[in-house]
Amino acid sequence: MHDIAIFRSLHRARFEAEPTLYVAPGRVNLIGEHTDYAEGFVMPAAIDFATLAGISPRADGKIALFSENYGEVRYFDAAELPAKAGKHWTDYPLGVISILAGEGHRVPGFSLSLWGDVPLGSGLSSSAAVEVATALAVTGLIGVNYPGPVLARLCQRAENEFVGANCGIMDQFISANGAKDHALLLDCRDLSFKLAPIPHNVALVIANTMVKHAITGGEYTSRRAEVEAACAVIASHRPGVKFLRDATVEDLEKWGPEMTPNSLKRARHVITENTRTVAAAEALINHNLAELGRLMAEAHWSYSQDFEASCEEADAMVALAQNLPGLIGARLTGGGFGGCTINLVEQDQAAAFVEGLGGLYAGQTGIVPQIHICHASGGAHRIE
Repeated sequence: MHDIAIFRSLHRARFEAEPTLYVAPGRVNLIGEHTDYAEGFVMPAAIDFATLAGISPRADGKIALFSENYGEVRYFDAAELPAKAGKHWTDYPLGVISILAGEGHRVPGFSLSLWGDVPLGSGLSSSAAVEVATALAVTGLIGVNYPGPVLARLCQRAENEFVGANCGIMDQFISANGAKDHALLLDCRDLSFKLAPIPHNVALVIANTMVKHAITGGEYTSRRAEVEAACAVIASHRPGVKFLRDATVEDLEKWGPEMTPNSLKRARHVITENTRTVAAAEALINHNLAELGRLMAEAHWSYSQDFEASCEEADAMVALAQNLPGLIGARLTGGGFGGCTINLVEQDQAAAFVEGLGGLYAGQTGIVPQIHICHASGGAHRIE
């Protein structure tokens, strides 16, 4: 996370006002990909990459949005917010502000500074960190206190309804509700969750393939449509099945021939991934790291072959990790089509693992990766 004192001084110098500061983390998903919009299970952890937000009131009725990352400030009229996204970085904070206004809150003028170190396009959810940090800052300014799960839902709506990205709830939920040294098993149907402790001797090694990830691309939309088409086939025989969360492998054996080959494969991934994710949480709770590693390997194979959301570079990154010292489990994480792998590694072997993986990946692909040793952090909060 960036230096808080520097961030405070930058806001003060730019806007001549003392900011109230908030922080919202990015996340890495240990297991459970593309199950969230099927009302299934996911198991992310908040990480120590984050977005800082600093907010101070203005008297001119304007909303000033400044990004230290982009080096740009833009001004908007608080009484006449844009009605739709402009395909600009400001869409994410504006979406949150728009949703809050739609909930009946009077949004006054303010200056908001944002500064994040969540790698953009990596699949570690930089957008959700911006949304949750913005939501905390604005609700704090207007004196509203939403519980974490409710705040997450509002931020998801901002991305769905304003930005136009058809994402599930996971990213915003873990940013708002994460717990230090824990993963979080989330039931995306009712937003109930339980924490699974990550042992202190386990590091989260996040390896960026340097292949850009963008969930607004066509692949994400097409995969989701294929999942929903498979569900519709099963529902035509079992009306109680509203989402693939309710379906079984036996359903695929019976009615898979009525699906397109792609829909069948996508459904098989989602259904088996739900089972794996619940089992992985139990393995973590029971400190059965060998079983957790096995489930992660199976999850990557399913993500790559059945969901077809991996890429040559990500498959190489996971394969190269297998024989390195200290590895517990490795898989592609995030929305897919590039981004990062998550590697659970024994802490005392983490530095050697990073060096080995970086060298092997660069040698095979010609790409120098960015690899970070992380730990599970707490969720979004005000910085006192």
